[in-house]
Amino acid sequence: MNVWRAATQLAREGQKAALATVAETRGSTPVPAGEKMLVGPQGRLVGTVGGGCVEAEVIAAALASQQDGIPRLLTHHLNADLAGDLGLSCGGTVEIFVEPVLATPNYLAVLDLAADTAAGIVRTATVWDGGAVKTFEAGGRAGEPAASLSVDRRTVTELLSAPPRIVVFGAGHVGAAIARAAAAAGFRVVVVDDRPEFADSSRFDDGVAVVCAGVDEALAAHALTATDAVVIATRGHRHDAVILAKVAATPADYVGLLGSKRKKAVITKALLAAGVPQAALDRVKVPVGLDIGAVTAEEIAVSVVAELVAWRRKPTA
Repeated sequence: MNVWRAATQLAREGQKAALATVAETRGSTPVPAGEKMLVGPQGRLVGTVGGGCVEAEVIAAALASQQDGIPRLLTHHLNADLAGDLGLSCGGTVEIFVEPVLATPNYLAVLDLAADTAAGIVRTATVWDGGAVKTFEAGGRAGEPAASLSVDRRTVTELLSAPPRIVVFGAGHVGAAIARAAAAAGFRVVVVDDRPEFADSSRFDDGVAVVCAGVDEALAAHALTATDAVVIATRGHRHDAVILAKVAATPADYVGLLGSKRKKAVITKALLAAGVPQAALDRVKVPVGLDIGAVTAEEIAVSVVAELVAWRRKPTA
C-alpha cells in the first residue's frame, strides 16, 4: 500500500502513527535513501528501513514520537560486528528521520499530494519548534538521491517519482498472476482484457487499474511512453499478434511476449508481412521472463517480474 496514503488514513481515523524515512546514507547500507516505514500503535505496518535491531530501535522511537509528538533524527553506524550479526553489508552509516503523523489539515494536505504525485519534492523540518513544517512542491529533479539531509541537519528533502508502469495485456491466469506480482514489486500496473469476466477489478488489488477494452481503446486511454513496459499474455497467438502489431513500434522501453521461440518466429513472420518494422520486432523479448524453469502461473509471474525488476534497476547512462 502507498505509505503516504496509509498514513493519512490512520490519521483521519483518529489513530496514532509515525513515519520513518531513510534521510541519508553513507557507505554500504541495507536500504537506500528515501525508503520509508509507517509505524502504527502496534508497530510496523507498511515499508521497511532495514530490518534487524536498526528497525527495532526505529520502531521504538516511532512509538515514542506517537506519544510525545516530537520528531527524532537517529544515526546508525553499521560497524562490522553489528552488520555481521544482522547479515548486512558493513561499514555504512544511515540517518533515519522519525516523525509523528499529525491530523492537522496542512500536514495531511502534503501527504495527500505526495501520495498522488508523479513527481514532486517534499521538505520536512527535523525540529518542530512551533509545529510540523512540511511542504510539497510539484516537479522533480533528476540525478539526485531520493532523500537527503541538509548540512545543518534541519531539513529532510525527498524527491518523489512514480514507479514505472507495466501494461499487461491478458487477464487470464498467467496475466493476472503477472499483474499481481508486478504490483507487489512496486510497479504501477494496468491490466487489459476485452472479456468482462476476466477484466473484473474484484480479481485484483486496489492498486491495479483494470481496463475492459480492445487494444485500440486501451492504448487511447493509456498511451505508452518511454518509461513504460508491456507484457503480452493473451489467450492465443492471434490476439497476441494483434496486440504486438500495435505496441511493437511504440515508445515503450520494454515489450515482452509470453510464449516460445517458435511462437516468436511464427508471429514475427506474419507481422513482417503486415508491414511491422523488423527493428520493432527485434526488441521484443520472447519468451518473456528469466529462465528459471517456471511452470505454474505464479512461477511464470515470478520469472517475468524478476526480469522487469532488472529492467527497472538497469544502470542509466
